[in-house]
Amino acid sequence: MKKAFTMIELVFVIVIIGILTAVILPNTKTNPVKEAAIQLVSHIRYTQHLAMIDDKFNINDSNWYKKRWQIVFTKGSMANKKYAYTIYSDAAGGNTGDPNISEIAKNPENREQLLTGGATGGEPELGYNDPDFLGMKKLNLGMSYGITNVIFSSSCSVGNSERLAFDHVGRPLKGKLGSSLGGGNAQAYENDNLIQTDCLITLTDDDINVIIKVVHETGYTCVMKEDGTACI
Repeated sequence: MKKAFTMIELVFVIVIIGILTAVILPNTKTNPVKEAAIQLVSHIRYTQHLAMIDDKFNINDSNWYKKRWQIVFTKGSMANKKYAYTIYSDAAGGNTGDPNISEIAKNPENREQLLTGGATGGEPELGYNDPDFLGMKKLNLGMSYGITNVIFSSSCSVGNSERLAFDHVGRPLKGKLGSSLGGGNAQAYENDNLIQTDCLITLTDDDINVIIKVVHETGYTCVMKEDGTACI
């Protein structure tokens, strides 16, 4: 006798599939703001890594401290007026504070790409919309993830300078290196620029906020839980 499914059995299977779909699908929905935060945490850690393996101290160079590796956020025309970030060492002549092609870190996974989503004050090839763009478009948080604002807490915000740098042991520093904030070689290194309390960086798309914490002293970086009590 040939066996076959009954109508009741088929309906039962369909119901089970429907229940599983209702349970599983919501958990597979992406959160662009959290994805942007996870990516940014990875790149902040990479900036710290570069700073620790590439100590810029030079007893014969009074501007050595301006050349530390840093990550800076911009929202200018070169970034299509969206929030983007760049990882660089301000080592070229003049220490302008703005990155150029020779100063920007290369993507360790593709040495042909630079770690920028659009760099203010740089060459045309550092512009997000340039046909010969040398950067990585996913580093433009506004274009790739819909981020509308990047907010630094008061512990690491200096005027309109949204950036972090690291010293040779990985300690995070705030502000534009070599600016009037420090007022000199030793001061800029030891006092004013060092972050004294944890730095909180909030990414938002106007509806969802995700907070990144950079721990002072150690520079440990992580994405915070939604209740803000701990790292994920």
